[in-house]
Amino acid sequence: MVPPKEHKALYLDSKHASFAISNNATPKPGPGQLLIKVKAAGLNPIDWKVQKYGIFIQDYPTILGIDIAGDVSDVGKGVEGFANGDRVITHGIFGITSGGFQEYVLGLPTHTAKVPSNISYDQAGALPSTVGAAYLGLYNIKPGGLGFTTSLDNNGRGKYNDVPLLILGGATNVGQYAIQFAKLSGFMPIITTASLRHEDHLKTLGAHKVIDRHASYEILRQEVFATTSQPIEYILDAVSIPQTQQMAYDILAPGGQLQLVQAPEISPCSEKDVGFTKGLRSLPENKEAFTTLYNHLTELLQNGLIKPVRIEVIPGALAGVSSGLERLANDQISGVKLIVHPDQTV
Repeated sequence: MVPPKEHKALYLDSKHASFAISNNATPKPGPGQLLIKVKAAGLNPIDWKVQKYGIFIQDYPTILGIDIAGDVSDVGKGVEGFANGDRVITHGIFGITSGGFQEYVLGLPTHTAKVPSNISYDQAGALPSTVGAAYLGLYNIKPGGLGFTTSLDNNGRGKYNDVPLLILGGATNVGQYAIQFAKLSGFMPIITTASLRHEDHLKTLGAHKVIDRHASYEILRQEVFATTSQPIEYILDAVSIPQTQQMAYDILAPGGQLQLVQAPEISPCSEKDVGFTKGLRSLPENKEAFTTLYNHLTELLQNGLIKPVRIEVIPGALAGVSSGLERLANDQISGVKLIVHPDQTV
C-alpha cells in the first residue's frame, strides 16, 4: 500500500504545552532510512518529564515517543535486510519525523529489528528503549554500563555463575529485561527488589530472590546477605530515585560499581564507582552495544530468551497518550508497559 501524503500525529507545540492531535506530512525515506507504519507505540516516563519540565527538547513543535513497532512501508536507497511489509521494532527519537506518537515514522536500520511471528505488535512496542537500557546497563563500557562481557557472545553466556548481582526495581520495564540478560550471563544469585505481587513472575524471568521494594535498608541488607555470603560488588538500580541510589550505594562493597539509569544524586567516595546509563541511541559511546543488541534481538525473541514485559493497551489511540502519561507520572503503573495504537487514531 502506498503511504498517504498526510497522517495523524500527536504534537507537543511548545514547552509545558498540552498535547494536540493534528496532521503531519508523511516523509519519504532518504538513503539509509526506513519508513515505518506505527502499529504500537510504548509510553515512557521520559515522555511526561519532557512535557512537564521542558527538558531535553530545544526545537518545537515536536513529537514524542521512542518505543515503536509496526510495518516497513518504504525503504530508502542503500538499505539492506529490510523490505516493505516486514514487521519491525525500532528505537525512535523525539522529532517531527522520528517520534513514535504518530502513524508513520522514519527509522534507522541500525536500531531496527524484525519481529518474529511469536511476538505481537503490542509486545514488540514494549521493547526498544527499555531493553536497550537494560542491555547497556549491564554490558556497555564504563561508565555507561557495568562493562560485563555480553551474554550475546559465546564467551559471555553463563560466564558469571559465581558472581551475585543486585537489581533494584526488578518489576520496572528495565528491571525485567535486566533480570533476563543477567540470567543469560549466569549471575548467581540474581537478587532484586519489587512489589511482592510480582515475585512469581520475576522468578520465572530468572530472579533467585525477590525482596519487598518497601523494605528498609536494614531489612534489605539482611535479606541480601541471607541469600549470598559474597560481597555485593555490582548493582543495577533500575529505579534510580535518590532513596534507591543511597540504599544501593550503602550496600555496595568497597571497589564495587553501582549503575544508575538516572543522573546520580549521591556523592560517591573514591572506594566505590557510580555509573550512569544514558539510553539514547544517538550517543557515540552506545553505538557498538546497540549494534550488537539489534543484530541479535530477533533471535532472542524468537527463541524465548528475552520475553517482552506484560502490556496494557490504552484506548483512544493517540488521544489516550495524555491519560497514560498522567498515570505514569503519578506512579500508578507497576509491572506493565502502556501501549497505544497510533494507526487507529480518528
